[in-house]
Amino acid sequence: MAAADVSFGAELKDGFRPVNAWVGEGIEWLDDIQQFYRERSAIEKEYSAKLSALAKKFFERKNRKQSPVSVGATPTVTPGSLECASMTTWGTQLATLESRAGEHDQFGNALLSQVAEPLRILNGRCEDLRRQHAEFAAKLEKERDTTYGELRKQKGKYDSECQDVEKSRKKTDSDHSSQKNQAAHQAQLANMSNAKNTYLIALAASNKQKERYYNGYVPDLLDSMQNLSQLRISKLNNIWLQAANIETATLNRNAEYTKHLASEIPRNNPSLDSMMFVRHNACAWQQPGDFVFEPSSIWHDDSDMARSEAAKTFLRNVLAKSKAQLAELRREADSKRRELDTARRQRDSGRSDPIDASREHLAAHQIHHDAERRKINTEVEVATIITAVGDLSVGARPHSLRPQTFKIPTNCDLCGDRIWGLSAKGFDCPDCGFCCHSKCEMRVPADCPGECGKDEKRRLKVERQESAKDKTVAESDAIPERTASVSAKPSAPNLGRSGTVDSMSTLSSGYATSRQPSHQALPDGAGEAEENGRDSPPAAAAPKPRLGGSRLKAPPPAAYKKWEEPDEDGGRQKGKMLYAYTATGADEVSVSEHDSIAVLEPDDGSGWMKVSSSAGEGLVPASYVELGPMPSPSSSQTAHAAHPSLSDTDRHSQYSASSVSLAGSTGAAPRKKGPAVAPRRGAKKVKHVEAMYPYEARTDAEHTMEEGERFVLVKKDAGDGWSEVERGGVVKAVPTNYVKDV
Repeated sequence: MAAADVSFGAELKDGFRPVNAWVGEGIEWLDDIQQFYRERSAIEKEYSAKLSALAKKFFERKNRKQSPVSVGATPTVTPGSLECASMTTWGTQLATLESRAGEHDQFGNALLSQVAEPLRILNGRCEDLRRQHAEFAAKLEKERDTTYGELRKQKGKYDSECQDVEKSRKKTDSDHSSQKNQAAHQAQLANMSNAKNTYLIALAASNKQKERYYNGYVPDLLDSMQNLSQLRISKLNNIWLQAANIETATLNRNAEYTKHLASEIPRNNPSLDSMMFVRHNACAWQQPGDFVFEPSSIWHDDSDMARSEAAKTFLRNVLAKSKAQLAELRREADSKRRELDTARRQRDSGRSDPIDASREHLAAHQIHHDAERRKINTEVEVATIITAVGDLSVGARPHSLRPQTFKIPTNCDLCGDRIWGLSAKGFDCPDCGFCCHSKCEMRVPADCPGECGKDEKRRLKVERQESAKDKTVAESDAIPERTASVSAKPSAPNLGRSGTVDSMSTLSSGYATSRQPSHQALPDGAGEAEENGRDSPPAAAAPKPRLGGSRLKAPPPAAYKKWEEPDEDGGRQKGKMLYAYTATGADEVSVSEHDSIAVLEPDDGSGWMKVSSSAGEGLVPASYVELGPMPSPSSSQTAHAAHPSLSDTDRHSQYSASSVSLAGSTGAAPRKKGPAVAPRRGAKKVKHVEAMYPYEARTDAEHTMEEGERFVLVKKDAGDGWSEVERGGVVKAVPTNYVKDV
């Protein structure tokens, strides 16, 4: 094997750990050499008696380091008495040292400044670069494990979906007349297909990344480590040569020994050590096999991709996204490859500092690796989908979906369900107004008609809602119809939602409207408000009862009457309890949900307030209270005149009309759970003061302060001109006129 042909990446494959340990031993060895020169400098001043002892000492160290530096800590072949070329050169230098008995102080000082210090710098720079290689190797291994973990995760999702399909099938078999179970079963089948396709894509990506890991990433890193080791030896040779030249110029009497040492050092070819390490560490290695599709134990399936229309829609959307990114990823990968080639040429040219050039090459290598990894994943996605079902993006008219926050009640144009949430998140198409859940994004068909006007968007909104409802009804009715043709038994009782959900009242008029049939006429401007007026309130639509049951609707918010209790507490602010609260201390009061209260002491920052209610006076959590407006001077007379004969029950009904509607339709509502309560009652807000002038303490009871320094105010001025403040846990006094509140 020729020395120039040695390549760690080609010969050692997945052998980063032993290579890293070997390179680390070599770098650590630089510290021994540096220490040698420092100790030699001190001993040189004591002349030849100390030099002989020093040579003997480092011969012993050389013997201990001979095997780790030459062939590594765990070689596959025992080297015996052989040693690497660097060790041989080092031995020659120690032998030369034994013959040099006379040194003087100038030579010792030269050793410190021109040999030991450069060795220390070289050791630090090489070790830093080795750690960067190790971090990059750890990153590669972590990415590999992450890819494998993602594959296992996708496999787990696929198995879970298969189990859900089996469960829904059992429910369907046990109750063929349930439309809900049939629809759920169909939805689970679609989810299972999507999960399977995602698993197969991850499977292909994992195999590709595994191939790149063992045949590209790790070999390239090993070659870089080999370059670092050889670079270290090259730099070490230069330092040794410098030391030899110093000896030649300083010690003329030992010129012959120094010349011999100088002639031996160039023979230490940096690649010779690498070749010896490879010969003693090479072993049989085989690349791990490819991953294969593993069918679920619950849902037995083959490795072919699902080709249903729903699955094709999902794959089309995945393909469109991947193809849109692929060109940019390829350009990025090519650009990073060119940068990597430039950095490699700069490193190999030797015109710049080799350590800095190697660091720049490693940084370019990491950046190129990240770009190449993203490109490979995207290419595998595109190739896998096209190979399985063809290029579904040809002729498609995908929607230009963008993230959107819906501030008015909005239904999904794909599934027909409401997009729920305090801050409803979803997607919409600015061209045709198509809206959908985030979860429905990848199932949206590519049928965008292009840019439409407001009237056209309104018409498409109505048609899509009708189509979504018809599709849901058709899927739920398909299986029961087939079941009825086979069985002549009396039909089971209707278990649909008409007798349950439709009889429930709701506080959301928008929800009631959203569940009406999609062919219901929209009032003028309603579609435009939903389409463009995300910030404007929706127009009120007349409620229309659903088929199969009557629904009790809550009156609109405008119809509610707000009643203000007569002011019997001297104009205090009123409010009501959002949640029920049970007192846990003697200074607290128990209240019920919707109880009216009067504020006696507002929240001072502790999260508690003192209130007066029908149960008495006491503390309650401030977050449990909804406060009304501050009372005006005439609010007491106005409220009393407006409602002179209302009883407490009537007042409660006027105050919360929605609760009456719920009580009449669904019975007693479950008790709501309030938010977290403040941890301490009575805790005051921390106040700070800032020094306006510098002040020097005159006693131990005072604080020294600088202008602009801040303190925690503990006690305000009691009239004596001093305030107590805290700094670093120590409370002392400062002049009141020297500080200001912040």
